[in-house]
Amino acid sequence: MDKWNNIYRSLTIIGCCFYILLWSSCQTPIEDKYVWKSVEVTATAYNSVTWQTQGNPIIAAWGDSLKSDIPSIAVSRNLIALGLKHNTPVKIEGFDSIFLVKDKMHRRWRNRIDIYMGKDVKKAKAWGRKKLTILYGVPKDSIQLE
Repeated sequence: MDKWNNIYRSLTIIGCCFYILLWSSCQTPIEDKYVWKSVEVTATAYNSVTWQTQGNPIIAAWGDSLKSDIPSIAVSRNLIALGLKHNTPVKIEGFDSIFLVKDKMHRRWRNRIDIYMGKDVKKAKAWGRKKLTILYGVPKDSIQLE
C-alpha cells in the first residue's frame, strides 16, 4: 500500500507543478496586451467628498465603486472618443501604478483627466493642475490590420 501512496503523492506533486507552470505561462504582463498611445492632457485630482461630486461620492459614472487601493481616473468625454473608455489602462507621468478609467468628467472639460485620490483632499490640492503626457492601452486584439 505504501508503494501506491508514494505513486499517488508523486503524481499529485507532478500535476500541481504542471498546473502552476501552465498557469504562469498564460499570465501575460499587462504591457504586452496593449498598443500604448500617447496624448497630452491637463491632469487634476479629485476626492470622494460630496462637494466635489454629484450624488454618491464613491459611485463613478459607469457604476463602479471607487476604492483608494485601485488607481482610478476620470476622463473628459472627448478622450472617451479617442479610446479611453471604461477600464482602459492608463500610465501617468510621475506614477508607477497603472490607472484604470472608472469615471467621466463633465462635458465642459476637454483633454483632461482627474486622478482619484480617495478622501485625501490635501494630497489632491498638493497635486494641483499639471500638463503632462499619458499613455493609454488599446487592446492588440481590437486593432484591425490594414
